[in-house]
Amino acid sequence: MPGFDLTHTVAAPLPAVFAAFTDFENAPKRIPDIIRVEMLTPGPVGVGTAFKETRKMFGKECTETMTVTAFEPGKLVELSAAACGMEFSTRFTFAADGGKTRVDVAVRKRAVTLVAKLFTPLSFLMSGMMKKCIARDVASVGAAVEAGPAA
Repeated sequence: MPGFDLTHTVAAPLPAVFAAFTDFENAPKRIPDIIRVEMLTPGPVGVGTAFKETRKMFGKECTETMTVTAFEPGKLVELSAAACGMEFSTRFTFAADGGKTRVDVAVRKRAVTLVAKLFTPLSFLMSGMMKKCIARDVASVGAAVEAGPAA
């Protein structure tokens, strides 16, 4: 399953970083590209939590349904989605690093439709753009946490 990995360090303690990364409802306050989030499941975040995320991509609004497929409080959260004949999973793993938190991100994608499979050789072009977008999202959440509770 092709994809990419990235790491970002946030100058804040792990509990605050994990809380911000799993506060999906308030993501638009932290991530400029996200326009709105509609929670589809009630209650605390855990496996099965689902939400619709609308973001600005290439000058247009794009809405995807995200589902939490793995969750360990303070350690990891994995989101899965399907779009354009592809299945995507994004796993965020958190580790305390002194007074900071290391966030490791692993994105994997898999073509599931014939059209998506035919275009798989060209998917490396989109991977670079996806990596930049996710790196920007992670940095934005990190900066909001570093700025403190008002962010």
